Amino acid sequence: MTDLLTTLLSWKASILELGWSARMGFAGLTSLLIVFAVFRPFHRMMQRLKYGEVIREGKDVEKLHALHAGKKDTVTMGGVMLLVAVTVSALIWAPWNVYILSSLFVYLSFGLIGFADDYLKVTKRNKKGLDGKLKMLGQLIIAAMVFGVLMYHPVSSTHLRELWVPLSEEPLIPEMPYWMAFALLFLVLAATSNTVNLTDGADGLAIGCSISAIVAFAVIAYMAGAPLVAEGLNLAKIAGAEEISVLCSSLLGAGFAFLWFNGHPARVFMGDTGSLSLGGVIGIIAFLLNQPLILFLVGAIFVLEGLSVIIQVASFQLFRRRVFLMSPLHHHFEIAGWPESRVVIRFWIVSIISGILGVWTFTL
Repeated sequence: MTDLLTTLLSWKASILELGWSARMGFAGLTSLLIVFAVFRPFHRMMQRLKYGEVIREGKDVEKLHALHAGKKDTVTMGGVMLLVAVTVSALIWAPWNVYILSSLFVYLSFGLIGFADDYLKVTKRNKKGLDGKLKMLGQLIIAAMVFGVLMYHPVSSTHLRELWVPLSEEPLIPEMPYWMAFALLFLVLAATSNTVNLTDGADGLAIGCSISAIVAFAVIAYMAGAPLVAEGLNLAKIAGAEEISVLCSSLLGAGFAFLWFNGHPARVFMGDTGSLSLGGVIGIIAFLLNQPLILFLVGAIFVLEGLSVIIQVASFQLFRRRVFLMSPLHHHFEIAGWPESRVVIRFWIVSIISGILGVWTFTL
């Protein structure tokens, strides 16, 4: 056992001798190949188990049910492939530092919550799944565990309580109280995971919008980890943050491979396993880079999807009137008559532009 551990550490050390840019490339390629390799056996297994998508039913969603009737029983829980591919790739090509391990912990833990939700849906054949309060409790516990590690780790604790905004030469808040920093972490994780989950309602929509956000954070991570670049752009200087871009590359490789099968007409859906974990990892990356507020721009589509639900519910509760034909927002356009592919492509365009604008704000 000792010899195996020694060999493993020696092998890991030799990999880390490669430059981070080379490891970024290998990380993306590794996760991409893993998804392509496991898709067929995963797809066959899920078909055999009859773990297919459950379509919403009821008088209030009759039009949506008619539009999405063809999606019924399409294989779901494809997020499992993403979890395996990203975790294996990141553990091989990225250093096992506090940033990478805490990000992977959030990714896998939120994926586990999503898996429980999906499992209940496909076995009970209803769209309710895991109770919302249990989901929120799980997210709270995960946030508390991660925050405890970040607070006491000598590397991350030095900048944990800083809050930066684009276009600022200094932190907006140099030293948040611990309770505020924890509340911010929980809100970021809960908001990103649940808004990505809301966005996952059309073929290729959530994964495509996630890809553009991850590209933006890969660039921001590189800039934050390069002292001269960070200083020149008035970014929070975070030693080792450039390695987060290796994790982002793993996410991108797996994301592009998944999109190959998830594009319209989808052969597999990511389910809550994929959407909650993707949103969670995007949120923790934004928090670790001290840039959670940039999510409003980089993740503009997710913000709009979440706001559409809040506005719809509030309007109906207060005035018994609906603002949108249906929420989340992408369903509004589908009910209005837009083909699903048009909705997805136009949302991708907005997401790409918002990602570019998010990075651009740091260069002003």
